[in-house]
Amino acid sequence: MATNIIDPTKWVDRYSDYLFNYTIVRVNDREVANDLISETFLAGLKSMKNFKGESTERTWLISILKRKIVDYYRKINSNKGRAEVKVNYNSDDNDGDWLEEQIADLSDKTAEDTMENEELGMAILECLDQLNEKQATIFKMKTIDGIDTDAICNEFDISPSNLWVIIHRARTSLAKCLEKNWF
Repeated sequence: MATNIIDPTKWVDRYSDYLFNYTIVRVNDREVANDLISETFLAGLKSMKNFKGESTERTWLISILKRKIVDYYRKINSNKGRAEVKVNYNSDDNDGDWLEEQIADLSDKTAEDTMENEELGMAILECLDQLNEKQATIFKMKTIDGIDTDAICNEFDISPSNLWVIIHRARTSLAKCLEKNWF
């Protein structure tokens, strides 16, 4: 029995912050995150008739957003996706070449890039270890594992507001720790 209904007039107010937090962790680019959220809302509007009401609005929007994120990574990692974008520019030896020919290959990492990524990963783990156990566990569950807010709240017997306060404090502590120990 379907009990949940859709109200797109309230999506931005209700879900934009949540969707942004979910997306920024996965794409690490504010502009891309905002674009993906806009695409999610648009896709939701176009497919409203397919909403069966068996999940919450937010869960349904997250499932759309997950597909948008996967599509984003497929596009940037495929030769076809890069070749579809034409760059309009003029220079002495090139006139309107494909973008694919003008950008560095993202898979062509130098040893320095690899070492820097490993160092950052180690710094993040060290900073996570400095958080109190409950804060670190909740942060990992929500931002890394993508576990639903309600599930985390039930497990720790906390309110959604309390959950977001804990996550905010964890992010703030991690940022300070990384700034101090890695940058």
